[in-house]
Amino acid sequence: MRWKILRSCLTVGVVLITSMDAVAADRVVFKYKILRESVSVAELTTFAETGQASTDLQTYFRLSGQKPETVRQTLTKPMRVNPVLLDRVLNSPLGNTVLDPLGQAIQTPKGGAERQALRGAMAVSASDGQLTILEILQNYPTQEVIVDGDRIEGAYRRLNEFVDRLRNPLEGILR
Repeated sequence: MRWKILRSCLTVGVVLITSMDAVAADRVVFKYKILRESVSVAELTTFAETGQASTDLQTYFRLSGQKPETVRQTLTKPMRVNPVLLDRVLNSPLGNTVLDPLGQAIQTPKGGAERQALRGAMAVSASDGQLTILEILQNYPTQEVIVDGDRIEGAYRRLNEFVDRLRNPLEGILR
């Protein structure tokens, strides 16, 4: 038991240390139906923190019909999580049930390896005991990350439900 905990701690530590020098997303490409709009992670972070949307983001919101405040809430609403437990679960078959749908909404530029990219981004993002979609995008291990506007809100809800179950594992049994 102690060995498993130590191994999980070491895994999180290695991810954190290697991520300091690793590639992190610089651009986010929002897809919504046929629309594709590219914005920098810095622009997206500014929008998430202040509510001030860049010209590119304003164009995306206008053309896609997305509500800026809904997007902002989806990006910034924190989910409390135990980083060691999250790492252990994400590296199990159960973790694939979360990584696969999330990988449909947050994708690598060329497609493929979404599980691995998300697993790494989530491990780094959860190191402070919480997780947000914005942090996942900021820590995504490719220069560019694709976000499917049709699927991101549903993926967020599913991720939030998953994280809630990690915090309260007996809840489903006791009902």
